[in-house]
Amino acid sequence: MLKKAILAFTVLCGAWCGYTLYQMVERSFPEVSSLFGQGVITGGSGIFALLGGLLFGMITILTAEKFDGKLQAMIASFSRIPMTDLAAGTAGLLGGLLISLLLSPSLTWLGQGGRFLQVGITLLGGYVGLRIGLEKKQELASLWMSGKWSQGTEPEARRIEEHKILDTSVIIDGRIADICKTGFIEGTIVIPEFVLEELQHIADSSDLLKRNRGRRGLDILNKIQKELDVKVLIYEGDFEEISEVDSKLVKLAKVLQGKVVTNDFNLNKVCELQGVSVLNINDLANAVKPVVLPGEEILVQIIKDGKEHGQGVAYLDDGTMIVVEGGREYIGSMMEVLVTSVLQTSAGRMIFAKPKLLEKAQ
Repeated sequence: MLKKAILAFTVLCGAWCGYTLYQMVERSFPEVSSLFGQGVITGGSGIFALLGGLLFGMITILTAEKFDGKLQAMIASFSRIPMTDLAAGTAGLLGGLLISLLLSPSLTWLGQGGRFLQVGITLLGGYVGLRIGLEKKQELASLWMSGKWSQGTEPEARRIEEHKILDTSVIIDGRIADICKTGFIEGTIVIPEFVLEELQHIADSSDLLKRNRGRRGLDILNKIQKELDVKVLIYEGDFEEISEVDSKLVKLAKVLQGKVVTNDFNLNKVCELQGVSVLNINDLANAVKPVVLPGEEILVQIIKDGKEHGQGVAYLDDGTMIVVEGGREYIGSMMEVLVTSVLQTSAGRMIFAKPKLLEKAQ
């Protein structure tokens, strides 16, 4: 169908060129018209149009296969360009051409020289606009996705559509899928393509542990995207000038005005230093743990000795570590302890206690 359309178009172009050529020759050499009749088809203009259409048609038939291959290759190359690049480049190009168009009337007083200058300004404006659009593609994409160009600019709408950007560690951890399932995370879950590439590298690692972790992360993403009722966005953009994935996440959070979801302690601190909102899964897990206050009595089993002399270590059901002063001699036994202090950090919660028996003896 495409070949037929191209053939019809070139035949029409050839007929128009033949007709125009005859008109030019007739104006220059009026005696030429006497060689042809006056009919629409048999006249000189008709014959030249027919010859032009046949000539262009034959050329098209001979070069159709090569031209079609080039056209298909061009379409394929354009289809591989990310949509953000196409949209940003088109917007920048149109903006540059519009500015050039507005400047053109002011150059008419220069006469013929002004026309050449208009062409130069148009070409320069289009190129500059295209380059600026490509350089600012991330900001343009953030404006579009954040809804600033739409009518839904109410605070409630912005809050619901807020972007939550997942990092590699929180995907491998897996708890994010359960949190999404409960509905505690609102808005759009953003999975950057550079995070997917890092997960793929981990899944292809020769180390068995890393390979299993990478595959677990990919399984978690499939579960989030296909099984859970959440909006997922695969962000195809990249920051080629930045090499570190964590730095790319921080930059993306600034561009999208979203929040980074992580359980990486170091990334958490970097986000805080750069003014980027962060949701730490470990903080959430610690927040929902049972509250233990100093002075409470709990029943625990001493598992092992601690780092300091005489200390014993026990664990609550949720994994919280309890350091028991003087509990080393009770390793392997159940005992009641009295909580003396609680230390809460992003890395976890630690409870310090002492045996209740020692409290009674005192």
